[in-house]
Amino acid sequence: MGVVLFPWSNVHGQSLNPSSFPSLVSSLNISGPLDFCGEGVPLETQEVRERLEKELLLTVWDRPQVILWLKRSRRYLPYIEEKLKEAGMPDDLKYVAIAESALRPHAGSRKGAKGFWQFIEATGRKYGLVVNKHIDERRNIFASTRAAIKYFKDLHGAFGSWTLAAAAYNMGEDGLMAAIVTQGVDNYYYLYLPLETQRYVLRIVVVKLIISDPPRYGFRLSDEDYYPPLAFDRIEIDLFQNVSLKLIAQAASTHFKVIKDLNPEIRGHYLPAGRHGILLPRGASKGFQARFQPLLKNLMVDEKERTYVVKKGDTLASIAERFNIPLSALIIWNRLDPRVYLQPGDRLVIYRKENIPTGID
Repeated sequence: MGVVLFPWSNVHGQSLNPSSFPSLVSSLNISGPLDFCGEGVPLETQEVRERLEKELLLTVWDRPQVILWLKRSRRYLPYIEEKLKEAGMPDDLKYVAIAESALRPHAGSRKGAKGFWQFIEATGRKYGLVVNKHIDERRNIFASTRAAIKYFKDLHGAFGSWTLAAAAYNMGEDGLMAAIVTQGVDNYYYLYLPLETQRYVLRIVVVKLIISDPPRYGFRLSDEDYYPPLAFDRIEIDLFQNVSLKLIAQAASTHFKVIKDLNPEIRGHYLPAGRHGILLPRGASKGFQARFQPLLKNLMVDEKERTYVVKKGDTLASIAERFNIPLSALIIWNRLDPRVYLQPGDRLVIYRKENIPTGID
């Protein structure tokens, strides 16, 4: 590995000469014009320069985090860059995703924002993302990036600058508009805003500085150090009932975890009835339907059913044994999470034994 994790040792535990690392102080010598989305950063204003230096110093000091940004960048940024170019949007907006989530699909905040672009539920739905108990497309790099581009386009239309659009992305349109009206200022750098928003655009600018020139700030990665781009096949499947991801993994000749990792938007262990786009490992789509359909037919049951009321001491396994039915079928019919305990009074759907195919196990 060519990554240096700590200034006092390399990955093999050998001593390193501290002089090989750029001085944190010298790293703050920001010269020349600097911009975000083509809009200049007023470095001639001492207060702005000081805030930028603070963000740069704090970020460069957190070496493990920056290394992970860099390692993930080749996995996700090419898609973001492509979509921004198609939309005629500034390439610098890609750095927002790094500042927001460090390019982690499962990133979340105390305010309920989630995913690559840290959408809250309401805004995500407004821009076309599916967010329900089964699917959360905020965690999907493709869907969430398309939504973020639409949102930024609207914000730029409302505020007339990309720095203000980014500020609104962070604090909300209404709050930013109120600050502009109250203060009579429409320049981000001279607005008095909540501390998080005052830091926000400058943090993005710092991300841009480091990602654009890692060696200057002491980050030297070889090509092998970067995580490879996502490799997958995309398929569409129509489901008439809940289907376990285990079944999909079986048809794809892979593991449950692989399906979950490729499809972080799937919240639980099952896909609900409906049409779904699913990512499979590269090459797994060949012959998938031929393997999947027989497995799916084994799960199909008619509408004859009975309801069982859970009693104290019941478990899924004991109920399945009592009715001589496969445990996996009981779980699928009732959309259950195997990790959740049954409670007395819960009602379970159980299909008659003669309607249950023998292929479920």
